[in-house]
Amino acid sequence: MAPHQEANVRRLGFGDDDIVAGPSRRLVDAIVVYGDVEAVRERVRQHIDAGADHVCLQVLTRDPAAPPMPQWREPAPALL
Repeated sequence: MAPHQEANVRRLGFGDDDIVAGPSRRLVDAIVVYGDVEAVRERVRQHIDAGADHVCLQVLTRDPAAPPMPQWREPAPALL
C-alpha cells in the first residue's frame, strides 16, 4: 500500500491490524464492492444515502492492460 493510501485508510479508522500484514478482510470489505450488479448498485446507494455527492467506481479485472468495457457497461443501467 502506498503511503498516501495508508494515510487515507488510517484516517478512516483502520489500524496496523488492517494494514501491516496486507489488507484485512474488514478493510477490503469497506473499500471494495464485489458481487453482482445489485451488490454494486446497493453499495453506491449506501454512499449516496450517507451524503456522497459522487461515487467513483473502478473495475478490477485479471488483465489490467485491457480496458474493461463489458464490465463498465454491465452495471451502467442500474446506476443511472
